[in-house]
Amino acid sequence: MVEMRKPIEVSEAVKRIVSHAKTGEVEAVHINDAYGRVLGEAVIASHPVPPFDRSPYDGFAIRSQDTKAASRENQVAFKVIETIGAGYVASKALGPFETIRIMTGAQLPKACDAVVKLELTSEFERSGEKYMTIHRPYASGENVSFQGEDTEKNTVIVKKGERITPGVMAVLATFGYEYIKVAKKPIVAVFATGSELLDISDALQPGKIRNSNALMICSQIKRAGGTPKYLGTLKDDLTLCYASIQQAMEEADMIITTGGVSVGDFDYLPDVYRQLGAEVLFNKVAMRPGSVTTVALCNEKYLFGLSGNPSASFIGFELFVRPVIRTWLFSEKPHLRKGQAILGGDFLKPNPFTRFVGGKLCFDERGMVVVPSHFTKSNAVVMLSAIDALIVLPGRSRDFKTGDKVNIVLLEDLKGSEWPWT
Repeated sequence: MVEMRKPIEVSEAVKRIVSHAKTGEVEAVHINDAYGRVLGEAVIASHPVPPFDRSPYDGFAIRSQDTKAASRENQVAFKVIETIGAGYVASKALGPFETIRIMTGAQLPKACDAVVKLELTSEFERSGEKYMTIHRPYASGENVSFQGEDTEKNTVIVKKGERITPGVMAVLATFGYEYIKVAKKPIVAVFATGSELLDISDALQPGKIRNSNALMICSQIKRAGGTPKYLGTLKDDLTLCYASIQQAMEEADMIITTGGVSVGDFDYLPDVYRQLGAEVLFNKVAMRPGSVTTVALCNEKYLFGLSGNPSASFIGFELFVRPVIRTWLFSEKPHLRKGQAILGGDFLKPNPFTRFVGGKLCFDERGMVVVPSHFTKSNAVVMLSAIDALIVLPGRSRDFKTGDKVNIVLLEDLKGSEWPWT
């Protein structure tokens, strides 16, 4: 008997999933291994930046009070008593109408409160002593980078849950974070189902296709921040499917299967969920492609049953699996980032359900434009290599024309979004 399934809206499906999402654990890694990881604690400034008043230019450190009489008609001379570079401090005390030659980044000597740029001075020697002259007055604090003007001590610089980018790496090094607490990556087991699947190295055979979904999903897991664990292909055998998934639950934090969730004679995953005693959160979504997506919970672990069709599987991952992984990694914005763009081509198909169409972003005089893929069937695979956004077309709509404004979600964005965005 064919199981009757009632589709739920995409937004409801996401809510059901994220209501059970949990955060993961924290581990420490050396800064050399930190790039690309997610912070498990906030980065806090352990000292002010700059840590001392310093010169932003090559020039001369002076006392501003000595410049009051300076003008084009009355140049004021200063005796150069010392030269200091970055990383060094002055050893001599500055007296009236004396100056210290200073390099960019060097600490401002005591009693000095301004810096004259090198190119705005004239230099000369007299009786074996070096001098420089200026032709205008300087205000206290002019050309000085003050202690703490970038960041004060104890300021939160980067929040927990943020990805460690090259800029964050610089911040970590600045404040002496040799070992960093990061979110421990969730282990995500991946199965592909179907006796029709071939390995990549196999020659094509009648009725067979190569297994593209597994590598695609494993790559998406890495992009989201998890660690994929590919466990092979599930053959069309209920007993073997059950045993394999039961074993995977001991080895992984969540499980993804592609295919086997429809209502065909060889779609065994619904039976596997029943045997496991899993709670099925939903088994059909009002969306195209990927309506047969099924998600269940067993012993607080997610069982994601994605479609076996490549584009449907791809989209199902981004909508439903990604936010669980990102939540595990302490993200406050675990969903794909939403935006709007100008449609760069007609899309005239009717949309009885919410439809997700692969698109390529570009910019022209109209602003951000998204060009839709014209092959949108759920088995589309080649188009996945050329998209960087999904166009979100609402259900019960049709006939979107070039120039229309449409909602999009960004696939390569790292900032993410809160929910809802549909």
